[in-house]
Amino acid sequence: MSTMASPKPSSPKPLPPKPLPPNVYRLDAPPAPQTPPLDGSRRASVAIIGGGLVGLTTALHLAEAGTDVVVLEANEPGWGASGNNGGQLNPGLKFDPDEIEKTWGPELGRRMVSFAWDTPTRAFELIERLGIACDVHHGGTLRAARSARAREAVAATARQCLARGMPVSWLDRTAAAAATGTPAYHGAMLDTRGGNLNPLAYSRGLARAALAAGARIHGGTRATSLRRTAAGWSISTPAGTVEAEKILIATNGFTDDLWQGLRRTIVPVFSAIAATEPLSAAQRAGITPDRPSVYESGRITVYYRIDAQGRLLMGGRGPMHPIATPDAIAYLTDYAQRLWPQLKGVRWTHGWNSQLAMTKDHWPHVHEPSPDALIYLGCNGRGVALGTALARQLADRLLHGTAAQLDLPVVAQKPIAFHGFWPLGVRTLVLHGRIMDRLGL
Repeated sequence: MSTMASPKPSSPKPLPPKPLPPNVYRLDAPPAPQTPPLDGSRRASVAIIGGGLVGLTTALHLAEAGTDVVVLEANEPGWGASGNNGGQLNPGLKFDPDEIEKTWGPELGRRMVSFAWDTPTRAFELIERLGIACDVHHGGTLRAARSARAREAVAATARQCLARGMPVSWLDRTAAAAATGTPAYHGAMLDTRGGNLNPLAYSRGLARAALAAGARIHGGTRATSLRRTAAGWSISTPAGTVEAEKILIATNGFTDDLWQGLRRTIVPVFSAIAATEPLSAAQRAGITPDRPSVYESGRITVYYRIDAQGRLLMGGRGPMHPIATPDAIAYLTDYAQRLWPQLKGVRWTHGWNSQLAMTKDHWPHVHEPSPDALIYLGCNGRGVALGTALARQLADRLLHGTAAQLDLPVVAQKPIAFHGFWPLGVRTLVLHGRIMDRLGL
């Protein structure tokens, strides 16, 4: 089959798992479950490549359905963006409901809107059912307008959501200031379905639940080659192989050349976060008193929240390389002090980042190149709630084939032209976007 990379003539030596980025979530998350590397040969009904939120949640649902499932993760479950993101459970997709229905038609478009805007609900229900301790907080999501231009866009989104009976409300400038503790915003849309959590604790909780349900998870196990066999698929790793009837590839921002051409369908973008020391009660009360997830509407998204321990987490696009201290993203900490001058003198204790997968068209991509292979990537910064909810449907698709409906479109794999220039392109777009956002244009 021409879409697979050929097996390598000899297996590379196993590499030790990379340590987690220095995120603040490690202070509060439970220990990682034991997920020893694969050693030898295994057989499974389904093999999942990628131990992030999508891979783990899909494995959980498959195992609960009695399916023999193996997860292969190059490092540890939740090592990538799944355990290092902003911890926001946000409803919706990048596009407004009207645009979604216009693009994908009334039937699929309406399903997409109904599904995507209710994804936080699915995450809250799963967390409650499994009893995952991850500091989950149902405080809503605020989409804040930083300029007059952004105000029109956010207000339009609010009108479209209200027309569909969604539980959203428009906050004028005074109400937005009360909700965020800063007069910087021209207005905001509040969606009460949103919330936030500790994503590393969530990832580890999902891994633990999947293992308890019977899934086998192998950390420190990179898939090095993939080939078609008479019975399905053979996946090679440095110390063993997995033979599976069906596969799911869910590697998102860390997608490589395992599946030919797939890496060139996404752009890996680093998203960075800085965290303060726990703030005093008075300081916390003056910044998002109800602890919603907040993300700004602009060309370059800035997002933030107060966590369960009272720390302020500020996130946004960061350097295109790993970082380990908040000094590396001083533009975020400086911006926070402009929003809330009372933060002067507060200590920023952590700074880290991880890779997200952005698609050229800004839609999440589901590929189904054959009846026994599924691929999901391109969360575009909305991976926690969306990935959690979609995993249920991906599991059903792997179990029942096309009889199982997906509420996202299945699309063809399309490589991005001039993909090798993406680092320069991302830097240019981020710089231009920051300037335009600062000017309110």
